[in-house]
Amino acid sequence: MTDLLTLDISTQIDCLCDFTYNFYWQHKGSELDPDKPVDGQAGRHFTYRDLVEHLTSGKDVRINGDAGSRLGSSLGVDLKYFWGSGRALDTGSIFVDGDAGTRMGISMVSGSIYVLGSVAQPMGNVVEVASGRKGYRCFRSITDILHNGMGGDEFSDTGNSFREGNEKDVPCLVLADGVVRDTIGARCERDARIIVEGDVSLSTGILMQKGTIIIEGDAGMNTGTLLSGGTVVVQGSAGEFAAADMRSGTLIITGKSSGYMCANMRGGAVFVKQDVKVIPPAKKCPPLDGDLKLLVDVLDTNRMDAMSYRKYSIC
Repeated sequence: MTDLLTLDISTQIDCLCDFTYNFYWQHKGSELDPDKPVDGQAGRHFTYRDLVEHLTSGKDVRINGDAGSRLGSSLGVDLKYFWGSGRALDTGSIFVDGDAGTRMGISMVSGSIYVLGSVAQPMGNVVEVASGRKGYRCFRSITDILHNGMGGDEFSDTGNSFREGNEKDVPCLVLADGVVRDTIGARCERDARIIVEGDVSLSTGILMQKGTIIIEGDAGMNTGTLLSGGTVVVQGSAGEFAAADMRSGTLIITGKSSGYMCANMRGGAVFVKQDVKVIPPAKKCPPLDGDLKLLVDVLDTNRMDAMSYRKYSIC
């Protein structure tokens, strides 16, 4: 661990190494000031910005203590709000000599997080791989694996698997470890497939541009929020605010859907097997032949079943 920034803290702190600074654009610093020193430090005055900038320079951060919620949020994203490209950056790694709270690695796209202690669920857009650091557990971004492959890494004995694509098929990541995650597939830009054998939590497919995510269970709130392409399939029920701020792509829900669907929807289409109330300007639209073909292909079903779905979009 060269060029290491070590943060010694005496209490659990949220939003460490959070590239969004806890969604700074929503609170303008009232909830988290990027230039404020992190609380509970012993003899140092590192700020939240110091941690992020150290990582973006390709150097590592060590947290000597327990990290709270949202550790490494959007790790590796060159955020447009901060005059970035919106694409992935090469970053350093985060080492936690303690425990990590919920939503670690939410919307994370690059880098690695090593944790000496426990990690609370739901996790973020991360999956555990075999660690080369003795005593530490290692977590990589799901999106990074879809974009760049395993790179010599291997999964722990959890049932997870990854198959590289070929001329006949796309890369496919199967998550069978039973871990509940947020933001699976965040910002994916590759035609790849994720299969989740179980339930997921918040914001599946957020800002995804390409690819397919199949959830073989239930999904939490904000499924398909800010979806910008690709397809998300929920083979169970979905929580409130599905397809919120959706820009493009397809969301298919085979089970029940909750309220406030399609809030501020700008594009794309949602298919469900029941009449639902949606927030204008989204409305119920007649499905086209291309829609039926998509449903047949994605769901591996017949045309009669595909015709039972309702379509909601900006007609």
